[in-house]
Amino acid sequence: MGAVEQTIANANRDRSGALVGYLPVGFPTIADSIDAAVALAENGVDVIELGLPYSDPVMDGPAIQKATQQALANGFRLQDGFDAVAQITSRVSVPVLMMSYWNPIMQFGVDRFADELVAAGGAGIITPDLVSDEAADWIAASQRTSLDRVFLAAPSSSDARLVRAVGASTGFVYAVSTMGITGARSDVDTAAKMLVARLRAAGSTSACVGLGISTADQVREVLRYADGAIVGSVFVSALATGGVSAVAKTAALLSTGTLA
Repeated sequence: MGAVEQTIANANRDRSGALVGYLPVGFPTIADSIDAAVALAENGVDVIELGLPYSDPVMDGPAIQKATQQALANGFRLQDGFDAVAQITSRVSVPVLMMSYWNPIMQFGVDRFADELVAAGGAGIITPDLVSDEAADWIAASQRTSLDRVFLAAPSSSDARLVRAVGASTGFVYAVSTMGITGARSDVDTAAKMLVARLRAAGSTSACVGLGISTADQVREVLRYADGAIVGSVFVSALATGGVSAVAKTAALLSTGTLA
């Protein structure tokens, strides 16, 4: 069991489950994004997702798209992502997963990317637009380096595809709770509960639900049936409007949803 899965298991043993927090690297600056990620870890977030800005973020909502476009406009480079992971992991012990579209990884070189991430202290990669059926190179590289690989599962996925996603994932399976793009919503999609049940039937022992979670009550609701709740847009919005201190306050508030 790797660090991510162990952390999630510990959160389910000690509390209601895990809180996973997303922020993009480089927004509003590299230094601010590092400080904000550290603030997540220091205020109740169990696992950090660090997003790599990408020019065509088709699966991201408006808040994340705006943030990543600003990071790119500021001159973000892929090496900045590895440097950020190294700085974050030197300050906190929370596992850090990179979240990246596949094209930047492929262009950089899959094995080279894996080696750089290991050297920085990263725990693995979430690949939202890569399905397990087409991930042979990444599976081989992650097995060689012991990095976690997190694949997505959606309500529209067939049972056979869910089985493949569960079999290929390590750390957790990312259960997409709503069809479409990310972004905070007033209600977590009821399809999430059914999707997690289907993932359990497919053999998953670690499933986290993301897309649309923005309140402590929604975290609490998700953790009644899932192992972790993934929060992104609300942290990005807090950083945009109130800086690192607002991220810390938001994380502390949302983490109350993990308490039994």
